[in-house]
Amino acid sequence: MQVRPLGHDDLPALLPLIADYQRFYGNGAPDDDHNAAFFGGFVAPSERGMLIGAYDEAGALAGYTCLYWTYSSISATDVVLLNDLYVGPSHRGAGVGEALIAAAREVAVQRGCSHLRWATTLDNRRAQRLYERTGADRETLFEYEFDLRHGLEPPSSITPRDR
Repeated sequence: MQVRPLGHDDLPALLPLIADYQRFYGNGAPDDDHNAAFFGGFVAPSERGMLIGAYDEAGALAGYTCLYWTYSSISATDVVLLNDLYVGPSHRGAGVGEALIAAAREVAVQRGCSHLRWATTLDNRRAQRLYERTGADRETLFEYEFDLRHGLEPPSSITPRDR
């Protein structure tokens, strides 16, 4: 298996995996043009992050991870957010996920970051078993978000304090 940063030439092979990942998380119909533009911003070298791919012995892209450069105000340090990790169904159980996490960890160490962080849904037990095998610590934080794509207004109970 070859694990390496992805370049622009790798995007055509990557887009089907991104689409599968987005469908897995219920994001509707993937848009390849939008995905190519968005994920193209993570091709090395990038100020935003990095895409890493794992290729099988036949040269097919088996999986990928997308890393985001970010920060922690708690520790006042740089952090790498492993925002996506996806392994194609035919390659699962072959060590691809572990190899991608190891590569992401190495990138975080090389960047001098204090942490490599990621999250998964509560019901994704297969991914959780993989993550537990890596020796990573499980956190107990809840995530919250506003979906701002639809112009949603906050509930009326949330008002600015200066009104």
